[in-house]
Amino acid sequence: MHKAIKRLVFALSIAPALYLVYLGFMNNLGVNPAETLQLETGTWALRFLVATLAVTPVRRLTGWNRIVQYRRMLGLYAFFYAFAHFLTYLVLDLSFAFDQMMADVAKRPFITMGFIAFVLMIPLALTSTKGWIRRLGRRWQLLHRLVYVSAVTASVHYIWKVKVAIGPPVYYAAAVGILLGFRLVWQLRSAKSIRTQQVKA
Repeated sequence: MHKAIKRLVFALSIAPALYLVYLGFMNNLGVNPAETLQLETGTWALRFLVATLAVTPVRRLTGWNRIVQYRRMLGLYAFFYAFAHFLTYLVLDLSFAFDQMMADVAKRPFITMGFIAFVLMIPLALTSTKGWIRRLGRRWQLLHRLVYVSAVTASVHYIWKVKVAIGPPVYYAAAVGILLGFRLVWQLRSAKSIRTQQVKA
């Protein structure tokens, strides 16, 4: 059952990318294919970030501990779509003009936020293996809390990009805020519980 679910998660995760490739071959990406690819890959990156952040709350609320086994896959797919989003911008918009890219990062706030979100995801993807988890120990958990910063900056990037504070950009930002709030509340409750036990001891 676990292997079947894992294959299903993998298939569902890669499906949007395959669909975009199909639309490209069929010349059906709209009047501005580059913009379509950027929007879709960026949106899917944010969706997978939200899904990754939701794993721990779902586990704690439902007791379904096995869901943790899918978090790494979801996180890697978030990076995969974020990387594709970055490539469509660098290749299709700028034709590998790195100097123009750095100028955009410095001058255009929404690109600054997107670039920060992407850069923060790089060490998370690189250290997602079991080997790195063993090497880093407790530092691995501290490092991977950057996913919250990445999700927040990605949400801001999306809102500033579309320049409207309604619809999907706000929904994703709200989801990130709720999941971040859940983590803060849980940590505060855990800290209070530890203090109470210490006082009783």
